[in-house]
Amino acid sequence: MKSAMTLVFAAIMVLGAVQLSAANQQQLTGIVSDSMCGASHMAKDKTAAECTRMCVKDGSKYALAVGDKVYTLAGHEAELDQLAGEKATVKGEVKGNAVQVQSVSAAARKQ
Repeated sequence: MKSAMTLVFAAIMVLGAVQLSAANQQQLTGIVSDSMCGASHMAKDKTAAECTRMCVKDGSKYALAVGDKVYTLAGHEAELDQLAGEKATVKGEVKGNAVQVQSVSAAARKQ
């Protein structure tokens, strides 16, 4: 009986953890930037893509500017580099202003 109760308790804990993790999964669409510049790039003589890449090379993290909010991105750096300065959709686990990226793609363009 005790082992059955332990098994039920463990199952409840696992399902709760899965549900909590799923609750933090979000899809965000915005402009791929860097954590230093956010939505407003400082290197006025460079394109948004060039400024983003320069700042990341100098130690900043990739970021996603969504309206007035800027999310710092972790993971999928090669894909983020290709989309620097462009509108992209990021799926991942959001914790405050940080996103653990699970996938990133160019945002669908309106026709």
